[in-house]
This record gives sequence, structure tokens and C-alpha cells, in this order.
Amino acid sequence: MADTLAGRLSRPGERVLVVDDLEFVDTETVAVLDSVRRRTKRPMIVTMSESSLYSMAQPAVLSPGPEARVHLDPLRYEQVNELIADTLGAPADADTTARILTKSAGNPRLVVRIAETASLSDLIVLRQGQWHMTGDTLWNEHLHGTVETLLEGLESDELTGLQAMAIAGTAPIDVLQQVVRSDVLDRLEQRGLISVMEDHHNDVCASITPPVLADYFRGQRVLTSRRVLKNRIIRALSGLPQESDVDINSADSLMRVLAALRLEQSSDDAATARHFHEQISVLERQRYELWDAERSVSNAVALLSVYWGSPIDASRIERVLAQTLTSEGEPGELLFLAFTKVLWAIYKGTGLDCAGGALRSFGKEHPEWSAEAEAAELFLVASYDRMPENLDEIFARLHDRHPESGVISSVRGILELYRFNPSAALNAVDTSGGLRGLPRIEPFIRGMALFSSGRIEESIVFALEQRTEARRNLDQFGMVSNTYVAAQGLIYRGYFDDAEYLMGSIFAMGRPGFLVDSLHDAMLRLAGLRTATSAILPATTLATQARREAEDIGPLPGIARGVYELVAARPLIPAVFDGKAAKLIQRQLERGYVLEAIYSALFFTCLLPGRKVLELLRQTLNEYASTSHDQLVAIAAAVVEDDHQMLGVLLEHYEPDADFYQVRMLLRGAFKRYAFVDNTVGAAAMDRAYSIFATRFPSADEPIAFSSGSYSPLTVREIEIAALAGHRSNPEIAEHLRISIRTVESHISNALRKTGSPSRTALFDLVRDSSPFREKRLSE
Repeated sequence: MADTLAGRLSRPGERVLVVDDLEFVDTETVAVLDSVRRRTKRPMIVTMSESSLYSMAQPAVLSPGPEARVHLDPLRYEQVNELIADTLGAPADADTTARILTKSAGNPRLVVRIAETASLSDLIVLRQGQWHMTGDTLWNEHLHGTVETLLEGLESDELTGLQAMAIAGTAPIDVLQQVVRSDVLDRLEQRGLISVMEDHHNDVCASITPPVLADYFRGQRVLTSRRVLKNRIIRALSGLPQESDVDINSADSLMRVLAALRLEQSSDDAATARHFHEQISVLERQRYELWDAERSVSNAVALLSVYWGSPIDASRIERVLAQTLTSEGEPGELLFLAFTKVLWAIYKGTGLDCAGGALRSFGKEHPEWSAEAEAAELFLVASYDRMPENLDEIFARLHDRHPESGVISSVRGILELYRFNPSAALNAVDTSGGLRGLPRIEPFIRGMALFSSGRIEESIVFALEQRTEARRNLDQFGMVSNTYVAAQGLIYRGYFDDAEYLMGSIFAMGRPGFLVDSLHDAMLRLAGLRTATSAILPATTLATQARREAEDIGPLPGIARGVYELVAARPLIPAVFDGKAAKLIQRQLERGYVLEAIYSALFFTCLLPGRKVLELLRQTLNEYASTSHDQLVAIAAAVVEDDHQMLGVLLEHYEPDADFYQVRMLLRGAFKRYAFVDNTVGAAAMDRAYSIFATRFPSADEPIAFSSGSYSPLTVREIEIAALAGHRSNPEIAEHLRISIRTVESHISNALRKTGSPSRTALFDLVRDSSPFREKRLSE
């Protein structure tokens, strides 16, 4: 064996020996590999899991020589999602993916094992093309062998220490040392069974990793329940330090907060999400127990406010809404309760008119708060239906009735964002006092107002600061809402990797509460954009985990599914893309969602420039007196008008602004636009313009663009024949078009090659919605 392998490795050329999963290779094979390596002097790369988790029987190194040990980071959310789909044949929903990530700590083998055993045990089921959990656990008897393999070779005191940590959950090291000796903690950490992190109060905390081990110990399958140990742990943990006010210095530049964010990326998503949710669960349980002991409105508001941002317990929400004693509640708290009832009804699918009745009833029962109730209903109508035309008159009337209302100011701030009036939104925030028990919406409004006014860097810095504050305060509502703002800004500036990490940290926490659920869906679509454009053929992305009930039109960028679905569909002809995009933007404007329309138009224009979309963008910006995109619009106009001379002048005099990344994306999109219609002269001109611009303003960020295979320069005849190929044979097509069968075969072969379609049916599906032949037939 050694002679044969050495002979192959000795052949001319650069060759390397790669051994996967070294810890599972028998000693005889290791000896062969060591001999071959010595004889051939070829490099050897070996992969193995953390040595502490598996048997130490294998030699650590095969032979002396230069070495490099590379630590592979745990899988992140999107990678776990892809691995589950590969393993089970279909993707999982957001909650299932997050739970498997958390339980496995991102370990690929555990991801596969948990997914497979959960499917085998019917803990997850396939519904509508996605795997969904049937209960609240993934633990099953098939995981016992897997866990016992991880625990092989542990001493009794180490097993006892892990059981203690399973009972304690994530806790500060100094507290754990009261129940687990320091030397035991050190040994467990060396074996990779403890995850250590620093929380936002600078306390060093530890917990079991992977978390599936904690499920094993909590199941009491190895050691019997030990009341003395439990009582000791409880007494020790009762001395946990209370929250302290930590003053976080404000970041003074984008680079500073980005550096902090990239440092955070070295942490473990699964461990961080688990730590956060353990604390949220404690908070939720405490507030539920308070409400159960005294079912007052105040206790109900404290509990329900958790569900506005954090995972929902439907049975508890139903019980609290039905059994809370409302006779002695304060009007402000009663308004919060009524508003929560409405949001819950909408979340469950009840119509808007039916849901709004609760607010109208509240207004009649409490006339002094009727203005707030009307403002809350106005928010619902504007968010789920359309913007009212007489918004200024309505707010003037509401303000006169209750000029100091924080509710009215907050609602106005959000609706001013919807209609692209960031200065009015900021003014509303400055006068908003909020509502007792209501999650703080003001930072979200301020961050989005900064973003929509073109102050992109300020919005990113502000949103990331607020996200840090929300993490420290166990505020998942603030975590999700401020991450959405930061992700919008980062993507607009081209920092896709940072944005995807940021959104992945939210996805790892599972689907949030009902008020920010739409923001969670928006981020799933944003996270799928780069794949949707870069894949040669339509690909499955995280966007498939977004709720499918969403409309095509929404009040904020990404909230609705229209933009993503148009991009993912990738119609074959740029002119058709322009037409469909323009229709979508027109519908957004008709609903009064100007902010969504403007940023949709900016994205479409830069992705694949088109005359119709650009004209809508220019008209809308002029109507709202926005000048922050003037340079970009002028460059886009030169591209669309094929005025290469003017384009050169504009690029020569371009001064970098907030649209710098968009300009690069526009030039790349212009190149694609020409290439897709076989205009080699125009494509060459755009390629030169992009190269000159990139040389003048170098950047490591690659602009998002359609892949070369996502569009193809099909001729009109090829498109016409492809549109017929889905339901007619070659002889029938030849007779219909009065051409030879060989010509039909040639055209279909060319179309299949250009589009990468695997079959005639797939080719037909790809071209039918954008086929000029189809449009001609429809017009006839």
C-alpha cells in the first residue's frame, strides 16, 4: 500500500496528501501514511475534531516537521440551514434551524445527527417544503449514543461537574466555582466541553458545550437526581450579581463600530444565543409567575411586552389576554393591553377591520385616551393596508386633542418614515415620551430616519450602539429592530459580510415576537439577495424561511416579498425586468409607501439599469425634494441614455458620497445590461468605465450583480422556440413556425446551453414569464 501510494504522489506536478477525520483512522493506516509522507516529502493535511471530544489513541503528529494548526469556527446560521437541507432533502424553518444550531453549537456532525434523529423520532415534520418542530424539544433516545461518545473517558468528578452545570445553566465562573472545583472546570475546558464567554457586564461566564449535553444530563439518564447538589447550586446561584449600569462610550466612527463588530464575529453564535435566551426565559417565567399570582393589568403588561420582541408562548398569551382583571387598570396600560390584543389577532390571521374594533371600543370606554387609540388604529391601517391621504390633517387633529402624547408622536414618527419624510420622523422622536410598558420604538425610528435621509454611516453607528444596549438589557425587540437598521445601512454601503453576520446572530435566536416578526422576515430576504443574484440558476436561500403570508408591497424596505421575488425570478430580458420593476414601484407609491419605493428603485437601477425605473426614481426624489442621490441619478441617466461621453465627465468629477458603493454597483449592472443583449460595444465601454472608477476609488467590496448565467443573450427566435418547447414537440414547433426540425433542435440546444437549464420543461419555465412571444400572444 505504501509503495502504490508513494508512487502516485511522486508523479510530476504539485500533489498533497489529505486525510479527513484522522481520529477515526486505524493505526496500521496511520503507519502507511507516515511512511509515505517521509518517503515523498509531500505535504500532508489532516482534519480532526477537537481532540478533547474524542479518543486520544491516534498520534497527535505523524512525523516531525513544520506544522500549522487551524481552528475551524463553528458553523453559522446560514451554513446550518444549508447542511440541514442537504441532509434531509429540504430546508428547515427559522425556529428549527436556530434550535439545531444552538443545540449542536455549530458542530457539523451534531447538526446532521440532531436533524436525522429528530426526523426519525417525528420531532420535526415536513410541511409545505420545510421541516417544522412538532414540540419544544429535539432531544430523543437516538442521541444517547452520540452524547456518550462525547463523554467517553471522563472522570467521575468531571461528570458530576457537568451535571452541576446542566442544572445551573450559563453562570459566572466565580459562582460556578462554588459548586464545581476550579481544576475540574479547567479539565472540562481543555476537553472542549465548556464554552467561556464574557457577557456585557464584563462577567466571565461558562456553560456546557455542545448544549445537547445539558439535555442529556437534565434527562437524569447517567446520574440520579441529587437533591443535595441541586440545593447547593440553587443557594450559590442566588448570589448572582445584579445588573449594574455600564456606561458604554459612544462610537465616534464607522470604522470603530465595524472593528467591534468584526471582533464579535469570533464569538460563538450558538453560545451567545443560548446565553441570551436563557436570561430571557428567566425573565419571562418570573413575570408570568407574578401575573399568575396577581392577574393585574400591570403584571399583564410587563409579561406581554416580552412577547412583543421575544419568542411567543401562544397558550400564555391567550390566557393572559382572557383572564387579566381589567377593572382597576390605568388607561395607558389598558391601551397597551388592547393594542396587544389587536396585534395578536392580526398575527393569527384575523382581518384588520375585526382587529381594530378592540381599539375603537377602548376609545369609547376611555374618551380621554381616544386620541391614542385612534393613533394606534392609524398605525395598523397604514402598516397593513395603505397610507391615508390626509395624514397631516389627522395628526393635527390628534395633536390638538392630546399634544403631549408619546403614543401619537411615536406613531407619527413611523408613518413619516413610510412616506419618506425623515426630518418629520426625527422631530416626532424628539417629542415622544413613549408609553409605559411599550417596547422602545424611538431608536428604531431615529436610526431609519438617519438612513433614509442619506446619513448612512451615522445610522449604522447609532443602530449598532443601540443593539449593544438592547443586548445588555435583554431587549430582543431592540436587538431585532436595531439590527434591521444596521443591516440596511451595511448592505447599502456594500458591507455584505458584516451585514450577514449581524443578521445571522438574530436568526440564531429563532423567530422573534409578533411586532418585529416582519423585520425578521425582511432580514431573511436581505440575507438571500446575494445568493439570489449570484447563483447561475434560481437557488434556495434563507428567504424561503420568511413567512409566506407577506404581501408584495410593504411599508419598509424588505418587509414585503415583491423585490426579492422579482430578483430571484431573474427574467431573461433586461427590458422585461425594467417593466416589472416599474410596475412594482408604482404599486408601492400608490399605497403611499414612498420609502420602500425609493429604495426599491435605487436597488433595481443599480442592479440592472432601466429607463422606466429610473424615471420613477427621478420623479419621486424631485417630488420629495431629496437631493442626497443627485450624483447617482445623473450617472444612471447617462448610462440609460447611452451617453458615454457624459458618463465619462460625471465619473471624472464624481465626489465620493453615501452612494459610492451604489455607483460601483450601477456600473457593473450597466455592463451586464449590455452583455445580456449582446451589445459588445456598450459592454466594453461600461467595463472600461468600471475599471477606471475602481482604479480611482479602490475598494475591496465586490458590488452585487447578476451572474453571467442568470441572464443569457437569447435571440428572439430562441426565446420564441423555448416558449413553445414546454408543450409542443420539435416537429410541431417546426410546422408551426415553418422551419426545419433541425433548426428547431439547434435553437433549443443553444437555449439550453446559454441558460444552463437541465431540460426543455425547465427552459420553458425560465422564459415563459419574460417571453416577447408570450406578450405578443397576450396582446392578441
